[in-house]
Amino acid sequence: MDIFIFGGLGLTVLFVILFIYTQIKSHQIGTNYPPIGEFYDIDGTKIHAKYIKADHPTNHPPVVFIHGASGNLRDQLAPFKDGLNLEADLLFIDRPGHGWSERGLEANKYPDQQAKIIAKLMDQLGIDQAIMVGHSFGGAVLASFAVHHPDKVHGLLFLSPVAYPWPGGVRWYYTLSSWPIFGWLFANTLALIAGLRRIESGSKCVFWPNKMPETYVSDTAPELVLRPKTFQDNAKDIASLYDYLCQTWPKYKTISAPTIIISGNRDTVVFPYIHSDGLHQHINGSELYDLENLGHKPDHIATDLTIAAIKKLRGDKNIALKKMAEELDQKLSRQLVSQKTDINI
Repeated sequence: MDIFIFGGLGLTVLFVILFIYTQIKSHQIGTNYPPIGEFYDIDGTKIHAKYIKADHPTNHPPVVFIHGASGNLRDQLAPFKDGLNLEADLLFIDRPGHGWSERGLEANKYPDQQAKIIAKLMDQLGIDQAIMVGHSFGGAVLASFAVHHPDKVHGLLFLSPVAYPWPGGVRWYYTLSSWPIFGWLFANTLALIAGLRRIESGSKCVFWPNKMPETYVSDTAPELVLRPKTFQDNAKDIASLYDYLCQTWPKYKTISAPTIIISGNRDTVVFPYIHSDGLHQHINGSELYDLENLGHKPDHIATDLTIAAIKKLRGDKNIALKKMAEELDQKLSRQLVSQKTDINI
């Protein structure tokens, strides 16, 4: 009996220690990466976004960026703010439950509800129409936006999108973390500790086989997702996505906006032959650029091509995307050869 008592006491003490450590580290992460935008009230939910007005008056449509899973607005801000803000207004959004945005209603885990919030934020900012850019999970939100808010879309740019049901399910910790009780326990004791150990290596895996920029982690703050509430909200997004897409993807045929899709054939996070190829098939007139030797991060690795795609969507006629894609294919191939040579040495 004493053994069970002391064993139970020991587990309780361990839980309390892990809980306190998680709260302290979570506060430190928030202090290290504070809000960098403004807060907007959307139907009682506080949404964090950074709206950058163009340096000079412009007739170009604004560009709205939607980040992927486990991310926040800094992930898109880092590669695009300097390359575009001279020419157009830019809106970077923390999706509900991510970065510094509140989750709000439980239904806000679904892409259509997140798209609705983005549409209302655009209304609040006076943005009638925009070029919409979505990366990874943001691709599902982008597709839902195009289906439900077509009048607000000037053009669509999908970057390594998730948009269809896929084989294999999701990783166990997303399912566990989405549960009410066990998810809370996991997020408040073990998830942050384990996540901090994998921030660098996990980020590199997302970039594979391309080299992750040296300042990526400090620039984009992926540690923000390790805070318990954000971790659970992210897990719920991912755990509920499959069933949502089963019901949603047949509606993609109604999308008529000019559309460009950029993905990489070495992507190990999503399956381009399912998601990117599917969108290309179902969105009439879309353009697909499936790059050789590109992983899951065209926003950071193929930034110039992505910016050129945005310019083409806004109407620039002298953009040779196919040629740029071919040149990038060759560049990435040379970089991979160089990386392998360095490793062998």
